[in-house]
Amino acid sequence: MKLYLIGHEYHYAVEQMMFTLLAGQRPEYSTLSPEDGENALFSTLSQTDGHASVSTRLLWQGKEYFGETHFDTRADWDKIQTDRAAQREIKLSFYQAAVEALGTAPAWGALTGVRPVKLPTRHLQNGGDFSSACAQLEQEYHVSPLRASLATQCAQCSVDLQKSLTDDDVSLYVGIPFCPTRCTYCSFVSASVTRTLKLVPPFVELLCEEVKKTGEMLKQAGKTISTLYMGGGTPTTLSAPQLDHLLTVMETYLPIQDGAEFTVEAGRPDTITREKLALFQPHNVNRISINPQTMENHVLRAMGRNHTAEDILDSFHLAREFPTLEINMDLIAGLPEDSLAGFCGSLEQILALRPENITVHTLAIKKGSTLAKQGADLPSTEDVAAMLDFAWHTLHEAGYRPYYLYRQKYISGGFENISWCLPNKENRYNIIMMEEIHSVISLGAGGITRVVEKDTGAIHRISNPKYPHDYISSHEKILGQKDSLKDLL
Repeated sequence: MKLYLIGHEYHYAVEQMMFTLLAGQRPEYSTLSPEDGENALFSTLSQTDGHASVSTRLLWQGKEYFGETHFDTRADWDKIQTDRAAQREIKLSFYQAAVEALGTAPAWGALTGVRPVKLPTRHLQNGGDFSSACAQLEQEYHVSPLRASLATQCAQCSVDLQKSLTDDDVSLYVGIPFCPTRCTYCSFVSASVTRTLKLVPPFVELLCEEVKKTGEMLKQAGKTISTLYMGGGTPTTLSAPQLDHLLTVMETYLPIQDGAEFTVEAGRPDTITREKLALFQPHNVNRISINPQTMENHVLRAMGRNHTAEDILDSFHLAREFPTLEINMDLIAGLPEDSLAGFCGSLEQILALRPENITVHTLAIKKGSTLAKQGADLPSTEDVAAMLDFAWHTLHEAGYRPYYLYRQKYISGGFENISWCLPNKENRYNIIMMEEIHSVISLGAGGITRVVEKDTGAIHRISNPKYPHDYISSHEKILGQKDSLKDLL
């Protein structure tokens, strides 16, 4: 879609609305007028003393649609406040035109971005209550009542967690970029272990060196670790001896608080063994993920997995033999070859197991995935909406509550990913990471360290190389970055 910005340069605001509202469109900036029948958008910002107006002209499928908003500016606003107000109105004007063109309003209204929970969180922290936080989302951003309630429930969990953290708390992420096979929807940094087997031993050894360096740095900075998360990839792709070695090094060198939350993504049932599960309790791992994504065998095959639904059940029951482990299970709404009936049946099977956490993702077709390159037979937006509605009502009635929510680019129907838990069974790391509550130190491949300044909210990011080979070849640089982290912390 051709985009024309007049009187402003808020490219990000316009592009985010385009991705959210007009599925499949990509931004194209041009000095030439659009051709007849070509999709295009003209976004105009006009400002006079103390007043601004925004107009949108949308050319969509051969017809014209319009949106218009106004706002007053204040002399005491700084640039950040002015930018926020302008971008909000630009989005709302775009939203008006798009809703008229599409004939329907999206569930998240004019709200864009990965972290919709931050708005109600800020509202609650500033003295608002649940009702007024929902009203803000509904009235200012046209969010549906259901999504406003979900976001505000998650915001309350975020506020409660922040009260329990101290200035000396940090969290730790360890990235293990290996999987048995690569799922068709996946764009994460993960390599099939069958192709990269020779890289696993040197990767583990260098990761252990990074753990030691990080432990030294955190102790010098006076920080201790309150939550740990080992993800990937699939960490249990490592052999039992490799896992034992890595966990021993972490336990020995890192300043981990007593009773810290420690999650390991076991993820794929084809990587779970009794020997690996038996390692977790002595190393104080207290949470794992067993992620079916679906309980439909033909859908598992379509997404590139080599296991069956029966394997998932066997792995779950094996894990339940270790009572100190709490379990999360993931499902994805909108998978290739899935149906509304198939998704609902999968959720009912998972609910019968009664895991402590159930995360319901919505399929996002990411550019780096096999699915984006090859295409597939996907459920309709209406079916995905029905899947999510079924999940909300069913999980709510089963005693689960939402605690962690985020959105993604290219997500089906513009919906969301949301985690549900039994009472007091939240995964604190997930809330911390998504809501950027405090600093998260990332090790391994693909991790992004985020150092959060508590007073200003500013975030400093330091990235590790994405791929195993690059991680191994950049070892000295990675260790050097840990020295600079001490001053930031």
